[in-house]
Amino acid sequence: MLITNILLVALLGYLLGSIPFGAIISRRSKIDIQQTGSGKTGATNVLRTMGRKAAAVVALLDVLKGALAVVLAGFLIGHEQLSIGSYTLGIFTGQAIAGLAAMAGHIWPVFLRFKGGRGVATFFGSLIALCPVAGLFGGEVLIIGAGLTGFASLGSITGVIGTYAVLVPLTLMYGFPVEYLVYAVIGSSVIIYMHRDNIKRLLAGKERKISDKAG
Repeated sequence: MLITNILLVALLGYLLGSIPFGAIISRRSKIDIQQTGSGKTGATNVLRTMGRKAAAVVALLDVLKGALAVVLAGFLIGHEQLSIGSYTLGIFTGQAIAGLAAMAGHIWPVFLRFKGGRGVATFFGSLIALCPVAGLFGGEVLIIGAGLTGFASLGSITGVIGTYAVLVPLTLMYGFPVEYLVYAVIGSSVIIYMHRDNIKRLLAGKERKISDKAG
């Protein structure tokens, strides 16, 4: 039953993550966000295309869908456990999988032919539901990094690295679930990979700033 529920929360997480709020909101204004700017459906491209208000709404909704995936996983799995050797499979595992599935849905949404955003807001939404202290810390690093440099990509990368950095001592010294750290390692690695084109432009001095309009 537990394995079935874990598969179910992974599917639900993916479907929640696949809801393309950026595309939905842009279409209300008769704009195809996938044909504008970077073509991504996340808040940064919406900001450059439609302005701050629309970007804030998209960012909030993308955060909420990640958080909802984790919360639903907690309700569905509850206190079920399964021992595999020395490891106990349970709610923390299911919630981490649901969060990663939501991220995957945002990046590769089934509703948009698997072309979405970079997964940053959904990553933080899931992490805030999993481990608020790490999620909020990483979010602050993201905001400060983007604000100081003017680059959303650099802020995102430093933010996800920040979550991993704070979860290491929380796991080793304070006994936080190792599943949180695994979530941060996998999630941050995926997000850094999704920013590989941004990293190349940053190194070449050609990266666009947050204030730049979509071209």
